[in-house]
Amino acid sequence: MQKIEFDSLIFEIFPEVYLPAEDSFFLANYSKNLKGRILEIGCGCGIASIICAKNNPENIVYGIDISQKAVENSNHNAKLNDVKNVHFINSDLFRNVFGKFDSIMFNPPYLPTSDEEKINSVENYAYDGGKNGRKTIDLFLDNFERHLNENGKILLIQSSLNDLDKTISVLKGKNFSVEILDEESFFFEKLSILRAEKT
Repeated sequence: MQKIEFDSLIFEIFPEVYLPAEDSFFLANYSKNLKGRILEIGCGCGIASIICAKNNPENIVYGIDISQKAVENSNHNAKLNDVKNVHFINSDLFRNVFGKFDSIMFNPPYLPTSDEEKINSVENYAYDGGKNGRKTIDLFLDNFERHLNENGKILLIQSSLNDLDKTISVLKGKNFSVEILDEESFFFEKLSILRAEKT
């Protein structure tokens, strides 16, 4: 089991659970600004959900993941850091999600992945964005509105590998204002964090 420290909290990462990387820390930092009833999709080891809950004790935070191992890992880390206002659920996107939220945050699997590049492990869900990197993010964009309160917002990690402009165009077509809060360049990609809010 690997262990990391972030924002003065300790996170232990189970085998077969996505090890937090730059995109995870990016989202976790901005999660501190979210208030109210919050949903994180693809919680992994729980880092963004737990940091959001820890920094905002009045929040009620839900983290979901398609991987049951990730849900168990997130619950473990919530207990490890004595964070009680966060709950983790096994769900494929919105399948087991009920009600509406003030904010939804998502670090989607965004790597363009051919059939030959898929790995035979539950970890594949954390990386595999389909052939153009947009398979999961497009499903999210089709469905998130029904789970968002009237004045709600979303935080979304985007990569230069999977057509940032298309995501912005889709959101604007749904009458959302879109702001790029931050960007960071790496060896093979540029990561952006978007905030979208109904206009």
